Amino acid sequence: MTRLWNAPADFADEMIDGFVAANGRYVRRVTGGVVRSAGAPEGQVALVVGGGSGHYPAFGGLVGRGLAHGAAMGNLFASPSAQQVTSVATTAQRGGGVLLSYGNYAGDVLNFDAAQERLRAAGIPCESVPVTDDVSSAPADERHKRRGIAGDLTVFRTAGAAAEAGYPLAEVARVARLANERTRSFGVAFTGCTLPGADEPLFEVAEGRMAVGLGIHGEPGIGEEDVPTADELAETLVARLLDELPDGVAAAEDARAIPILNGLGSLKYEEMFVVYRRIAQLLEAAGVEIVDPHVGEYCTSFDMAGTSLTLFWLDDELAELWETPVDAPAYRRGSDVPAATTADAAEAAAEDEAIAPSDDASRETARIVVDAVAVIAATVDAHVDELGRMDAIAGDGDHGIGMQRGSHAAAEAARAAAEAGAGAATTLLRAADAWSDRAGGTSGALWGVILSSVADRIGDSGRPDAPAVARGTADAAAGVMAYGKAEPGDKTLVDALVPFAEELGRAVAAGASLADAWRTASGAATEAAAATADLLPRMGRARPHAEKSLGTPDPGAHSLALITAGVADVLAAATEGN
Repeated sequence: MTRLWNAPADFADEMIDGFVAANGRYVRRVTGGVVRSAGAPEGQVALVVGGGSGHYPAFGGLVGRGLAHGAAMGNLFASPSAQQVTSVATTAQRGGGVLLSYGNYAGDVLNFDAAQERLRAAGIPCESVPVTDDVSSAPADERHKRRGIAGDLTVFRTAGAAAEAGYPLAEVARVARLANERTRSFGVAFTGCTLPGADEPLFEVAEGRMAVGLGIHGEPGIGEEDVPTADELAETLVARLLDELPDGVAAAEDARAIPILNGLGSLKYEEMFVVYRRIAQLLEAAGVEIVDPHVGEYCTSFDMAGTSLTLFWLDDELAELWETPVDAPAYRRGSDVPAATTADAAEAAAEDEAIAPSDDASRETARIVVDAVAVIAATVDAHVDELGRMDAIAGDGDHGIGMQRGSHAAAEAARAAAEAGAGAATTLLRAADAWSDRAGGTSGALWGVILSSVADRIGDSGRPDAPAVARGTADAAAGVMAYGKAEPGDKTLVDALVPFAEELGRAVAAGASLADAWRTASGAATEAAAATADLLPRMGRARPHAEKSLGTPDPGAHSLALITAGVADVLAAATEGN
């Protein structure tokens, strides 16, 4: 279990601060994560990696010479926000463009793709390569659906080496994709992991049993088996990976491969050495030429007891790039002369955006927005433990903490904007940006879409009418479906958001006041959220746990319904006050 923390919601930030304090030679803190202290040559492609915290040394531990230029570090098991990724990439870039690379999880894809769009819009060339090495997470003909686990290391190191060698952005992206195509991983676990502040692990494995093929957040693989001997485990791992050779590797015999035996958090190195002893024997018996074997922790999962085997199949180009010296906080290979730090070239503080002009009516409405967002935060606080428990059944248990971080940041940003004289739209937009940035993950990105969609419709002049708010919620539903690729029936917040938006539109069109229409729509959202208990998830991290989630409503839909009910009270009070 995880034993040491202060406030669970602050754990990731405090962890990053401590990591930077301990590794100032390598990294410096920037908004959203870390970048190299020493910078990089002008014109060099910047490799920016990232993902949720809780997987050290991924991702900050891999920032350094010959490897990543920066790491966007999200909350525990939650992707960094688009703002975080953009901030890190903007700071790390040296004029040669940016390559973004990350594990292939729904929240990461959403936020890194959004960051790519922002970087390109700012004139910074950008490409993305998600890592898809876990063979247990999808069949070979659907490799694009596979999740990224310890194979992150091979893709990141290859891309970092190509950047160090002066490859242009398109070529860095090409070799990163090649490395990904030639990387295969397979993992097992004997216990689950426990997030800071949680009373129970995210998942459990029965005593004497082993989960086979699971992911680094506890996503299931192909089932459970009795705990084998070390040699039997080695045979299972090797057999599964030799059963699927990548394109370009006709046979294992005479092929070159880098084996990486990765510990997931609690497995002792001595145990892994016993397992690796047999892995080496099996690979040699198959005719594989073993190159630079790795045994250690490269992508962990807090205190999960387990291990994964990665095979990285080399060609001549990949083999040459692999010899590039690397010097990062948690990963050093070869001989490299430390570069002088450039911490004195500190990140310039961005000036606050100017407050857009507004009129008295809009500023009055902004105060209602502030009250509404404050009630959202209070609602989340009241249900944070419940939301975490619901999410832990089929996800990674962080929905409550993520919503808490996001809603509180939104409330603070809304209050500050209104006090600075902002109108309703600007106040809500500031809240939207703060929510998506602070919460990270899928829910953070989607709540940013929801709030900003409504903001775009209400404007900074005049008092918005009910049809404008209804159009904003309709835009929010459409935006979330376009951004998250979910539809009604997929067991996501969409299942509550779409009925809410539709009912609000109908009630407003029938002549109801905004407060009355909102109350009616909230009832529809509550009913729809409860009905998600009967659905099987078809999207996101809960999808592999489909059967386990039956009988439990989707936490995203449930939290949205709770929030609409709280906001209904604010609108009713505002109507009475007028």
